[in-house]
Amino acid sequence: MNGCDFTPFPLPPMEPDIPFFQISLNLPHAGRIVHRIARLLPSREKNGHGEEADGALKVAVALVELLNPFLELDENPPGEIGRQVAERAAALGRKLVDHIERGGFGGDRLGQCVRNLFECLELGREGAINSLRAGENPASVQRPI
Repeated sequence: MNGCDFTPFPLPPMEPDIPFFQISLNLPHAGRIVHRIARLLPSREKNGHGEEADGALKVAVALVELLNPFLELDENPPGEIGRQVAERAAALGRKLVDHIERGGFGGDRLGQCVRNLFECLELGREGAINSLRAGENPASVQRPI
């Protein structure tokens, strides 16, 4: 198993009180996570995922390019710049989740990485929901309780 095989899990109700981790903005760690995500995505040729796999990979590359500068700095940029980068990364993350869900190639590990990405962008609740769309097992011990 390569971590990209999708096993649909029943989704819990999307109630406003869904448990989530609230973490401070951490763009360097978000950058490390997008590298993991890119490695977990299937190629067009692998398993016949076609356009959605291509779309997901393009979005992942855009995320890597956006967040790579912060890996070198190992810190968030000051003030409003960090917030703007986080907002752009979140928008790309949402597109990524759409491709994963439509392509049906999510999985537990990929879903966990999606959750971690949104957590690092200070969007823990959204990450808890989007991770399930990306295939995270709702019974995973990694999920907040």
